[in-house]
Amino acid sequence: MKEAQVHFDEMTTQDGGVRSPYNQYEKWFATQDATRLSKKSREAEAFFRRTGITFNVYGQAAAQERLIPFDLVPRILSNREWTKLSRGIEQRVRAINAFLHDIYNRQEILRAGRVPVELIAQNEAFLPQMIGVTPPGHVYTHIVGTDIVRTGEGDFFVLEDNARTPSGVSYMLENRETMLQMFPELFSKIKVKPVSDYPKNLRKSLAACAPRNCKGKPTVAVLTPGIHNSAYFEHSFLADQMGAELVEGHDLRVIDGCIAMRTTRGYKTIDVLYRRVDDDYLDPLNFRPDSMLGVPGIMDVYRAGNITIANAPGTGIADDKAIYSYMPDIVEFYTGEKALLKNVETYRCSEPDSLAYVLDNLADLVVKEVHGSGGYGMLVGPAASKKELAAFAAKLRAKPDNYIAQPTLSLSTVPIFVKKGLAPRHVDLRPFVLVSPQGINITPGGLTRVALKAGSLVVNSSQGGGTKDTWVLED
Repeated sequence: MKEAQVHFDEMTTQDGGVRSPYNQYEKWFATQDATRLSKKSREAEAFFRRTGITFNVYGQAAAQERLIPFDLVPRILSNREWTKLSRGIEQRVRAINAFLHDIYNRQEILRAGRVPVELIAQNEAFLPQMIGVTPPGHVYTHIVGTDIVRTGEGDFFVLEDNARTPSGVSYMLENRETMLQMFPELFSKIKVKPVSDYPKNLRKSLAACAPRNCKGKPTVAVLTPGIHNSAYFEHSFLADQMGAELVEGHDLRVIDGCIAMRTTRGYKTIDVLYRRVDDDYLDPLNFRPDSMLGVPGIMDVYRAGNITIANAPGTGIADDKAIYSYMPDIVEFYTGEKALLKNVETYRCSEPDSLAYVLDNLADLVVKEVHGSGGYGMLVGPAASKKELAAFAAKLRAKPDNYIAQPTLSLSTVPIFVKKGLAPRHVDLRPFVLVSPQGINITPGGLTRVALKAGSLVVNSSQGGGTKDTWVLED
């Protein structure tokens, strides 16, 4: 697709100079042999393949396992840029936690008319089973991945919130490990904030959310749907890095009002369960009765306060893209402050005037399902054919409540390494946030996803995107 307008490049200024965060890197790159870098790129691919860093692609005749392409040019943020970003992320995460506590308890934001009641009451991600439940430490979203895009020097926008089961942190860690192995000399020249303490911080943060009746050191486990899940590598990686047990539903059972896991020495009580299983499949007695992935009765144990589930059931409503459109109000309602990070302008297709506008301007907009994720079910208007636009217009008319639309932003670009040298590609950023009663911990950087096709705005790995290491400079 064509570039809609002049975009902001994070490395190069419009007059051909280099932006200050990239100064040292550019000097180093200029001294490098292209053949050596090509060889390093192939080495990185071999490393990822050997380590098993893959994901599954669904929706095809058979699920295919693929490598996520890795680009060896880092995305670099100054400490000043990161400080500004992290302040906005922390404010937003605090507001999301307060919002979740409110809608499952007093519902003051609904009574104040700041969010429509029907948006909650008719939302499939709202769990009535969570009404009146307050998780240990009042923490609903223990791990958050906030997707951020940039359009200018100081212009950052939140594209979406991932408060349910955000993924991708293993790629952030492995990307850094790969860069450290390939270019150790770079890290001695350029002081980059570390990310390697994330697993230790995750364990500490989860342990701090243990139930009140937990005695001694909390036992933490990771619940995975199993080896066929697209993010299984990440589940096993994080369990291993945290020193936690990796369990499946059939390894767990309710014993004496607690959740216990099977071990070689009998059953052992779990205090904190980091679940990577969706709400619907968590408990066949409370949700889908045909689920083989969850634990019968776990919601009753949870409501009794005898286990912490991270993230809490019902947090997915904060990921809803119609709720997203109210986030500036939500932030102001719970913090008393204006949102530090901007939302992308959003048209709710459930509203007749907005629907009419979206249908008239479909070729210029991005349209997304309110519960969609991973780049599925969306329309990028400027890249769509007339036939695709007509088919999507029919979907919108048939089920307008299911969609929101946004303008096509001119996302910032970061160079990737290609045969001819460096070429700009669009990127987004998913920083990872840990929440506990002791505070909020934001890993410096996060996962940068990059569109590998020239001009493409789609960065999702399932749609052909790749990843980069993200550097936050020490000073």
